[in-house]
Amino acid sequence: MKSRHPFAAIGLFAALAVSLAGCSSTKEPSQAAPADASGVKVSGKSNSLFGFLKPYRIDIQQGNFVSKEMVAQLRPGLTRDQVRFVLGTPLLTDMFHTNRWDYDFRLAKGSGEIMTSHISVFFKDDLLERVEGGENLPTESEYLTLITNAKVGAKPELSDTEIHQASPVAPSSATK
Repeated sequence: MKSRHPFAAIGLFAALAVSLAGCSSTKEPSQAAPADASGVKVSGKSNSLFGFLKPYRIDIQQGNFVSKEMVAQLRPGLTRDQVRFVLGTPLLTDMFHTNRWDYDFRLAKGSGEIMTSHISVFFKDDLLERVEGGENLPTESEYLTLITNAKVGAKPELSDTEIHQASPVAPSSATK
């Protein structure tokens, strides 16, 4: 009597190989786009498995997001605290270069699109001297559009219900 276990084992192995193939990345590292002068880099989307299977991948954000509006507020002569208020706490501070703060940012979308940027802030005598990078940064609205997958310039839908201001009600002890 022949056993059917070898066919079951082969079928199980094939199903396992196909399911694990969805966990692997199909994008090669050489496909990344070069960075422009500002350090902002966006690469293309990854391919799907067999052309129709697309495993779910989360968005991963690392570092400090810095927008055009934030960089526009910087000017020479600001103190370290003022720069920290505008840009946030720097991601990298080097103990050997205490007059330089680096703001790195990386957003890896689940679709495979990757956006990176790098800005360096230099101080002299604890006052802002210059900023390097950040010429082609996205605006805050462009960034929100990117992370929410909305269309550029699209406005959020409002509900049809009207909002009425609540009238103040006096406490029961005040009416006596």
